[in-house]
Amino acid sequence: MSSVAQVPRGWRARLALGFEARGARTRLTHREHVGPLLVQRAFYPEGLADGPVEPCHVYIIHPPGGIASGDDLRLDVDVRLGAHALLTTPAAAKFYRRGSAGLARVEQALRLESGVLEWLPQESIFYPDAAAELRTIVRLPDPPAIASFIGWEMACLGLPASAQDLNQGSLQLRLELWRGRTPLLLERLNISQHSLAARWGLGGHVAFGTALAWPADKAGLELALETIAKEQGDCAELLLACTLIDGVLICRATARRTDRLKQAFVNWWQALRPALLAREAVIPRIWST
Repeated sequence: MSSVAQVPRGWRARLALGFEARGARTRLTHREHVGPLLVQRAFYPEGLADGPVEPCHVYIIHPPGGIASGDDLRLDVDVRLGAHALLTTPAAAKFYRRGSAGLARVEQALRLESGVLEWLPQESIFYPDAAAELRTIVRLPDPPAIASFIGWEMACLGLPASAQDLNQGSLQLRLELWRGRTPLLLERLNISQHSLAARWGLGGHVAFGTALAWPADKAGLELALETIAKEQGDCAELLLACTLIDGVLICRATARRTDRLKQAFVNWWQALRPALLAREAVIPRIWST
């Protein structure tokens, strides 16, 4: 008799969240999870202020603490009926080195029917020899729906504090922004050892990210440029650039230190939020712990 070796499988996790405006407050009206991906409760640190609906802050929690070879995670978020949801994470997402189970996969589908969605996760750390596929898809409504989106994705390659780079790791990163059936941004990055030091790649930077705001105009672009100009010093340490295309404000950054890049994005969000959403930025409490 012959036996077939069983390849170990990783975690399978799914989390679906739905938000609606009920009275003057955004409510988490739908929550369904399978496996180790969940939220514990909604927070309301902002109050009504000047907005029509009180925003709801939610922290996406992954109890295992890291994403290993073979793991498959999916997040589905729906913002409906004029709600205002801000989603973040309590800590960086850690993608560990590749094992026999193959790629680690994470897919995040964010749908905005009307209202406001802020997608502000902390950075993803890709350990040496990690093999991962990370895809984030944001779907915005067609007119006449009134909606706004601010979000970002940030990544750190290797463990720079320990002088370890991505080594033989490989990453497939996708960031998509759609308005109805019209693509506004389709960003695809395939990263390997060859692109780390090359001038056509990351040029020695170990951290990079993309921040988006929609809808935006030239005034928003000028404010973003003014904000990043205060951050920009030595381009060898931190490089920032903003563009406005089809009503989407896009800010891209690379850096030698993740904390510098993260702080630059937080400052960008704090400057833009009052102008785009008519609300002062309220830092999620979890970022201070």
